[in-house]
Amino acid sequence: MRLVDSHCHLPLLAQTDDGLDQIVRDAKNNGIEHILSVSIDLETYDDVLHTAIRYPEVSASVGVHPNCDKDSLEPNVDKLVQLGANEQVIAIGETGLDFFYQPFDKERQLRQFKNHIRAATELQKPIIIHCRDASSSLLPLLKKEKAERVGGIMHCFVDDWDVASEAMDMGFLISFSGIVTFKNAKELRTVAKKIPDENILVETDSPWLAPVPERGKKNQPSYVCHTAKFLSELRNENLDDFSLQTTRNFYSLFKFGDK
Repeated sequence: MRLVDSHCHLPLLAQTDDGLDQIVRDAKNNGIEHILSVSIDLETYDDVLHTAIRYPEVSASVGVHPNCDKDSLEPNVDKLVQLGANEQVIAIGETGLDFFYQPFDKERQLRQFKNHIRAATELQKPIIIHCRDASSSLLPLLKKEKAERVGGIMHCFVDDWDVASEAMDMGFLISFSGIVTFKNAKELRTVAKKIPDENILVETDSPWLAPVPERGKKNQPSYVCHTAKFLSELRNENLDDFSLQTTRNFYSLFKFGDK
């Protein structure tokens, strides 16, 4: 079985290099051959980059989560382009819109999201999208900013088929986390069954959202195999074939030519 964890937060999983060594080792022992360690703010970006420099099986992104504290560094296009030009950085994000947690600054979120899209376009690197209760604002902005020029990932997808379909039309892959294994995710599973083979990814979003049967534990990249197994059974596909397809989808999006 060949798998990629297309979205996790390694610096939040372990505070020491020894701890990271074990996490990466456990992932490799479970067939996870690559990990994308995702940035959530500029203050901890160096920690994210460190993981990608230290481990050949890890890549990094740069970006600011829409729920970041108002006092955190706000990303302008120039800064994102500067940091994103590093060869270890393969994506811009995670970025997007989140109108779930109150209160939120809609204008700030829209401004930051637009900056990420423009930086990604300049760098020609895919965008990692976070969307919660905000698709009616997010999709039009992606279209307006011509995000289809770079595409990317709708990470930890929890929206409906119409949102998935519009995103796929713009070149985005749909990534499922452990949420799809939860008992109350019936509607999401209906969407997951319909995603074309060439558009689907798996992720952990660790340290959060551990899939069944590990729910309640701190999530880690090695657990992505449970989500892959669940989805392969849901879609009536062979596990090895499904895992290989998601891995190839990841490598194709990020232009890993030798994979």
